[in-house]
Amino acid sequence: MTAQVLDGKAASAAITHELTERVAALKERGITPGIATVLVGADPASQLYVGMKHKRSVAIGMNSIQRELPADASQQEVDALIDELNADPSCHGYIVQLPLPQHIDTDAVLERIDPAKDADGLHPTNLGRLVLNVNAPITTPLPCTPRGVIELLLRNDYDLNGKHVVVVGRGVTIGRSIGLLLTRREINATVTQVHTGTVDMSQYLRQADVIVASAGVKHLVKPEDVKPGAAVLDVGVTREEDPETGKQKVYGDAHPSVADVAGYLSPNPGGVGPMTVALLMTNVVEAAERTLD
Repeated sequence: MTAQVLDGKAASAAITHELTERVAALKERGITPGIATVLVGADPASQLYVGMKHKRSVAIGMNSIQRELPADASQQEVDALIDELNADPSCHGYIVQLPLPQHIDTDAVLERIDPAKDADGLHPTNLGRLVLNVNAPITTPLPCTPRGVIELLLRNDYDLNGKHVVVVGRGVTIGRSIGLLLTRREINATVTQVHTGTVDMSQYLRQADVIVASAGVKHLVKPEDVKPGAAVLDVGVTREEDPETGKQKVYGDAHPSVADVAGYLSPNPGGVGPMTVALLMTNVVEAAERTLD
């Protein structure tokens, strides 16, 4: 068996096309969705990520707002910039690129973001609303990566209703939040969460219809851990220096030979990563659409 590839690049391109049409419709009504990024310091990886997001937003037709502060910016200066974006009507959503310099209180900065403009969908208020909302339509920003995982499956005609999903990892970005989405009645999956502290993790993995591997541990999920035909979404990232080239190489949480056992496989890179960016843009476009209500 060779797993069917869940192509995140193709699904992301489809979402981008749809968003382009939605942005054009908003512009006809006098609204240009605005997405902003806050970058403190000059970390090369952060600059690359921010650049990618702005390139995508411009291609969709959005208003791209880049705000930068030096690495030695004070807490007060960062807070002032957050307050400025919260009050800016041309900005419908924004992210603060992490990591922030060590002298900045990251939690305080993230909690200062207006929940309605929380492009990442990870503001405590929005996560709390998601906890409370099992049945009603969603009217708040959703966590991008968990939403990307689910959207990637749905766009490949995978029905999650009644499926047993085992989530590997307990980070805020995906591990702790994806269960809130998967267990909503409209998705209706059953979720088991395991992590690096779980005793005999393999016994849980072998029961799974779907494995979301997001612990950030290289090749943690091995082929013998996977039920034949299961869907495996490889989300975690480990970067190591390639001894031959000296360049950083990306490894996922799933061993490559998982492809010989799984029925569906979202590779890493090329799977959920592009979906995260697409759903980030979706959160901002949806925020702009909500201003019409």
